[in-house]
Amino acid sequence: MDEVFKALADPTRRSLLDELFRQDGQTLSALEARFDISRFGVMKHLKQLEEAGLIVTRRRGREKLHFLNPVPIRLVHDRWVSKYAEPWAAALSGLKSRLESPMEKVFEIYIRTTPERLWEAITDPEIRSKYNFGMRVTSDWKPGGRLEMSSPKAEGLLGEGEILEIDPPRKLVQSMVALWSDEVKAEGTSRVTWDIEPVGDSCRLTVTHDQLREGANAELYGGWPMILSGLKTWLETGELLTTPGSLMYT
Repeated sequence: MDEVFKALADPTRRSLLDELFRQDGQTLSALEARFDISRFGVMKHLKQLEEAGLIVTRRRGREKLHFLNPVPIRLVHDRWVSKYAEPWAAALSGLKSRLESPMEKVFEIYIRTTPERLWEAITDPEIRSKYNFGMRVTSDWKPGGRLEMSSPKAEGLLGEGEILEIDPPRKLVQSMVALWSDEVKAEGTSRVTWDIEPVGDSCRLTVTHDQLREGANAELYGGWPMILSGLKTWLETGELLTTPGSLMYT
């Protein structure tokens, strides 16, 4: 967490995050054009943001794209902000979601656990409900298998999809159709990729939500920081988050 605060202390790095908030998935050249500092200077700031986990990079052909990763900021919120100002923070978070319109979102988090335990937490319906807004996710977890999202507190399914690729305990690719409201149902099918990589005594979990239309309803992807924060909290401490969103279907 110290790396996050150190990275946020610099105004140029905050401005870089603002640029990625404005338009996610930018190249170094695109970001460099918006600052009166050298290319090397921008690269140095981006490296510090990446080391702090505040941005994630992905290769697309010859280009290297930079994505805003809001998960560390969500962890700060869950630890310090929520108990003092949850209503205000929730309102600002909602405003942020309404303003975003990405084609692809990438989220990254480090969790002190094993790949096997993390995989179980992602695929076990009861464990999943502990951090996924109370929603159970069921499937036979085989390629081509159907995936369903449900809750005893909800009428009908909350979501559905198909297992596109599965490699336990390393990778899961699924399609997703949200069904919890007419607005999200109208968005159609998107894709979610879970990548697990062992790092020492921990795992790096990267969740990529893509194949979203430009201007897609923010409800489709806005909950990922809270979900991943809840997953980390439960695996590392056994405790549950008590923020309002986490209790939606419990």
